[in-house]
Amino acid sequence: MMLKLLIHILFSVTVSAGVNIDPNGYILYCPCMGRFGNQADHFLGSLAFAKALNRTLALPPWVEYRFGEPKSIQVPFAHYFEMEPLLKFHRVITMEEFMENIAPKVWPPEKRTVFCYMARGQGTDCNAKEGNPFGPFWDTFNVDFVQSEFYGPLNYDIHHQDMTRKWNSRFPSQKFPVLAFTGAPASFPVQQENKDLQKFLVWTPRIVNRAIDFIRNVLPIGAFVGIHLRNGVDWTRACEHLDHSPNLFSAPQCLGYRNEFGIASQDMCFPTPDAVAKQVKLAVKEYHAKSVFVSSDNDHLIPFLTKALKRMEVTVHKLANPEPHVDLAILGRANYFIGNCISSFTAFAKRERDANGLPSGFWGFPSTKASASKQKHEEL
Repeated sequence: MMLKLLIHILFSVTVSAGVNIDPNGYILYCPCMGRFGNQADHFLGSLAFAKALNRTLALPPWVEYRFGEPKSIQVPFAHYFEMEPLLKFHRVITMEEFMENIAPKVWPPEKRTVFCYMARGQGTDCNAKEGNPFGPFWDTFNVDFVQSEFYGPLNYDIHHQDMTRKWNSRFPSQKFPVLAFTGAPASFPVQQENKDLQKFLVWTPRIVNRAIDFIRNVLPIGAFVGIHLRNGVDWTRACEHLDHSPNLFSAPQCLGYRNEFGIASQDMCFPTPDAVAKQVKLAVKEYHAKSVFVSSDNDHLIPFLTKALKRMEVTVHKLANPEPHVDLAILGRANYFIGNCISSFTAFAKRERDANGLPSGFWGFPSTKASASKQKHEEL
């Protein structure tokens, strides 16, 4: 009887303490900048940051903004991506699992400190929940912060300046088991050294199956070209800043991080329909494509491109009810892809294709002028 009681007690203790706590600590952050493309850039940098500091990364939900909703919607990370591939690179846990099983043991409400570079907004602290999506994100997990910790002048570039040692020295896991950041501990666009981590981001079967189903049952048999068009009103305004920001948004993906391959142009940022049709025709001819798949934030140019490609007997398609993530999965499987160099959405597709050894190009790049100049130089 005593033996049974002892076993029961030991079993109860084991269950209550059954969650494995990482003694090296955890990293949490709010993916509070931009939409999916920006958040994906930040995620790759955060993953690299967590590995460098040897802390487990809590995978945050994706922040989405839906029409008619006053606040952001938080979609679990695993809704779009598999966890197993990420675990091959580093230790990760979903934010939901962390808050349910780990937080009560290492991050109780009375010890919830938030980290930021310097005071944010009004006052002298991080104001981590001020505004949308900051407030809604942390409210999803019923998190309130009791104090702020400024980490300046440290930064997230763990590839240089002995930054990893500096972080671990200033914030040891024994004293700071959780580093919770107001924003992603990463740069935008994604740092060049972290681009290859894209290979660990693998779509869930739900996304993959929808993409494959579309390719098999909607597109005609044969090769297809995938294209991404950014042509909404907000994008028009963004392109107006090119003169002052030659490396705007994700421009380094084609222009280089120091503009070593040129500077951004309006033809790259907002190509005309005629320019799009011309470039698509060249790609269709080169890859003997039978169809074109279009992903866009606004105008897919379906009627225009259908007319432009009629003589080539090439059909033009889009998802009946566009879903950005399925769009990306389809673009990732195209025989050739043309995207917008400035766009982080394009950047995601380009990195995925690079990881799989598939060819890609960009609107208006290299520029006709640059190509002509290069050809003339070579002739001389």
